[in-house]
Amino acid sequence: MRKYAYTMKAALLGLFLGMAPIVQAESAWTVRHLVSEQSIVSLDVKENYLILPIQDDAPEGKICVVKDNEQEGTFMNVRLARERVDSYVPFALSAYKGQHISIDIQGVPESALCWKELKLSDSFDMANKESFRPVYHHTPAYGWMNDPNGMFYKDGVYHLYFQYNPYGSVWGNMHWGHSTSTDLAHWTFEGCAIVPDAWGAIFSGSCVVDHENTAGFGKDAIVAFYTSAKSTPWGDVQAESMAYSLDNGKTFTKYEGNPIVTSEEKDFRDPKVFWYAPGKHWCMILAVGQHMEIYSSANLKDWKKESEFGAMQGAHGGVWECPDLVELPVEGTREKKWVLICNLNPGGPFGGSAAQYFIGSFDGKKFVNEFPTQTKWMDWGKDNYATVTWNNAPEGRCVALGWMSNWQYANNVPTRQYRSANTIARDLTIYREGGELYLKSTPSKEIKKARGEKVSVPSFKVAGHHEVASLLKDNQGAYEIEMVIQNAGASKISFCLLNEKGEKVSMYYDVPRKQFVMDRSKSGKVDFSSDFPAVTVAPATADKEMTLRLFVDRSSVEAFGEDGKFVMTNLVFPSETYNKMCFESDKDGYTVKTLRVYPLK
Repeated sequence: MRKYAYTMKAALLGLFLGMAPIVQAESAWTVRHLVSEQSIVSLDVKENYLILPIQDDAPEGKICVVKDNEQEGTFMNVRLARERVDSYVPFALSAYKGQHISIDIQGVPESALCWKELKLSDSFDMANKESFRPVYHHTPAYGWMNDPNGMFYKDGVYHLYFQYNPYGSVWGNMHWGHSTSTDLAHWTFEGCAIVPDAWGAIFSGSCVVDHENTAGFGKDAIVAFYTSAKSTPWGDVQAESMAYSLDNGKTFTKYEGNPIVTSEEKDFRDPKVFWYAPGKHWCMILAVGQHMEIYSSANLKDWKKESEFGAMQGAHGGVWECPDLVELPVEGTREKKWVLICNLNPGGPFGGSAAQYFIGSFDGKKFVNEFPTQTKWMDWGKDNYATVTWNNAPEGRCVALGWMSNWQYANNVPTRQYRSANTIARDLTIYREGGELYLKSTPSKEIKKARGEKVSVPSFKVAGHHEVASLLKDNQGAYEIEMVIQNAGASKISFCLLNEKGEKVSMYYDVPRKQFVMDRSKSGKVDFSSDFPAVTVAPATADKEMTLRLFVDRSSVEAFGEDGKFVMTNLVFPSETYNKMCFESDKDGYTVKTLRVYPLK
């Protein structure tokens, strides 16, 4: 055993990856390196955080606090820096201030760079500073994020939980992170809400507001349902667990009877719970391999399996995940139908992960797909997955949110302090076309609250090439574009967003084929994955007049056509903001009747 002493005095960690300096307080600690790549950090805690240097592609080590010779909580997997530092994350010590503790770090060699870069600090900078970090889309303050979880609305506040790794910018250590918003465009990070325990990591799930105290935790208690996921020497185990909150979702108490639903199936996860008013009972829909299972309960604790759905239905290119089941109005009628949202990975229309849906009937026990002849996709881009809806949304609305990435490259996108964002919020309804029912996803009205002062140009005719340079001249990479195009007979209506380096996102309507197309193959940085350069295609039935809203942020483009009849979400990573817009046409031309830009804040 070799022993090293580190004396740390006031110093600056320095400007790293755009983060502000971290000022260290005076402190002393020791690091002892043992055999088999185990090390023990011993210290008297005076600061709030141990700042961990992370290398995204390093092998995983393990870290845990030891107090009075007892392990505190569970070991977390951490990719501590071996050769370089990609980012820093805070390891919280505030609960141990004034106490002597040890930190057990396993699986990291003595030669690793991290031993020189570990720091103690009273603060950790979480400012939104990376060049690709979105302005008006939700992102984690630091660390990794994937599926949105447990979303509910109460007392004017939208609560968003999410799959979260606070100890690195790649997947692992699943917690529920927590953010809140009053307008779906400006978010406050609230920290970790539910942390791993003896039953495993905290995978995806949902929350309900128990208005009538059916569970006995209290009137209007927030009850969370999640998958406890544990890896054992004999294989992975997944079961459903529950926790409740009496302070509007700030803190949760785990139910002593966990897990509440178990199975012998390997993939058994992502519980979505909702109240079925006609039957006066709760329903839970679960993703199980490549089918869904539906359960019922009167008290949120005891569950009975009622039915299965999925055989010979929709796409089966990968595992089914993150289900939702909601009742929606059919536009222009008094009719309502049920929509079963089914996310799957892989098997999306352009590779990797995607969200499909089914429309039909539900009697509180069994869902029937009434339109089984075609696979229907919620989004025709590469980057909308794990879409689920808010419980208890205001005004009877159904508001959905997705994870804006794709499992083909999510761990490798060119960000560092954080990874992943959410889509903008979308209101869901159903519309009828050609005898079929389809899902419409319209940008939620709250997004207009983020608009700045409008910039517009007069109507103009396109016959050949037309550039609108001044429209996006002073943008900060975050804006909304409203367009109305009248076609005079052109078979192809083309336009693009581009910057001074020639990086561009190309889009066009293929009128004869009734398609909207987006090409991001020259959009900027695309070489981090061979699956990233892509051309995506959506059905677009309008041919005389096209209405389009484009939501552009620093690393994404979301296109909503015909008030949400088609949606296309794609990530982009330009080296500079797109500050020009160009239009092109064949000989017959078209007219851009409306072209407005709103900076979004």
